Amino acid sequence: MIFKKLFVFEYEVLFNILDEIKEYLNFEIIFVSKKNFEDIVKVDNSDYLVISKDKKNDIKNCIFFDEIPMNINRLVQTINLKFLKNKFAYQSEIKIGLYNLNLNSKQIEKNNKKLSLTEREANLIIYLNESTSAVKIEKLQKEVWEYVSKLETHTVETHIYRLRKKIKDKFNDDSFIVSSKDGYIIN
Repeated sequence: MIFKKLFVFEYEVLFNILDEIKEYLNFEIIFVSKKNFEDIVKVDNSDYLVISKDKKNDIKNCIFFDEIPMNINRLVQTINLKFLKNKFAYQSEIKIGLYNLNLNSKQIEKNNKKLSLTEREANLIIYLNESTSAVKIEKLQKEVWEYVSKLETHTVETHIYRLRKKIKDKFNDDSFIVSSKDGYIIN
């Protein structure tokens, strides 16, 4: 069963070429016109690509191929590689409220603004996001920082303070990580 779909956008010659060799492809090919193009743009997953003669910057999973004469082996190889990259990228995205956290790039994004995070900051956000209630400092020391002793340290508070400041400066959001008497939680 084939789950991957290649939408060929108004590139009839390419569609016909791929249709001739479809039994050798590990993806389905579908011709798309401007008329039904809007439905494709709404899809957001790693199992589709759009190929076009022209660059389409408003489409997340779009590649364009205007090389003539066309090396069909290279084209199929490029398509398969793009499917793999999309799948990897899609699996590394975590939705946190209005934010997206990319585990590969260690960046958090909101409204097309991106903020680079350290490994520890990303781990802290992931841990807090997966928690169902506020998390005490001692638990963060043990789980995120892997401290085993009960040393008196302000490492957690300092990191959270700096992370909150970075998020406020970049996104103007001072309530992403909230503190209470019970600990810290992502709002």
